[in-house]
Amino acid sequence: MGLFSEANFDKLKSIMYLKQAKKGEHLFWEGDTADKLYFVIKGGVRITKMSELGKSFILYLHQAGDLFGQIDPFQDSVQGFSAEVTADCEVGIILRKDLEVLIWQHGDLAIEFMKWMGLVHRMTESKFRDLMMYGKQGALCSLLIRLSNSYGVPSGEHVLIDYKINNSELADMIGSTRENVNRMLSDMRKEEVLELQNGYIIIKNAAFLRSICHCENCPTEICRM
Repeated sequence: MGLFSEANFDKLKSIMYLKQAKKGEHLFWEGDTADKLYFVIKGGVRITKMSELGKSFILYLHQAGDLFGQIDPFQDSVQGFSAEVTADCEVGIILRKDLEVLIWQHGDLAIEFMKWMGLVHRMTESKFRDLMMYGKQGALCSLLIRLSNSYGVPSGEHVLIDYKINNSELADMIGSTRENVNRMLSDMRKEEVLELQNGYIIIKNAAFLRSICHCENCPTEICRM
């Protein structure tokens, strides 16, 4: 949690209570009261949004060390997304009422919390920009860059995305179909932009991906899943 000083993050940890959740469970649903934040200690969580036509979009993939949740201090609101556990996890939960007390007591924590909220807003804004501005190929290229920033590990001269993901899930992340994703990945394999290996993606030409999605070289804390 780079936006929070060690002292202020210790304050946040002091008001967390722990919860265990199994793969497939939901931490919250779209429309639930938004009165908690969640810190992933271990495991994984994905954030989804349901369209009016009933299609589910995957917006975020959270892993250990991520803080997430929609919360508006000092006013009531509801969750705009759902949170599904993708790997058995342990999360620390912060109640809004406890957070409000800390914010009242510690002005420096309030400033850091505002910076965190601004970062989340910028991340969401950039994802919707990528989905809308440069077509499905641009959205897929942007997604691959984000996955690489979040899960990438060196593999020789290339980068292995160390997160097994299928084409249906990729489609749900860019609002496309599995068939379209199959075709775009096949084309990029022929161009030697990437390689598929045992369910994992290896990025061989990141410059190509950046050119297609008109990459703005956002800092990695924004250009991630």
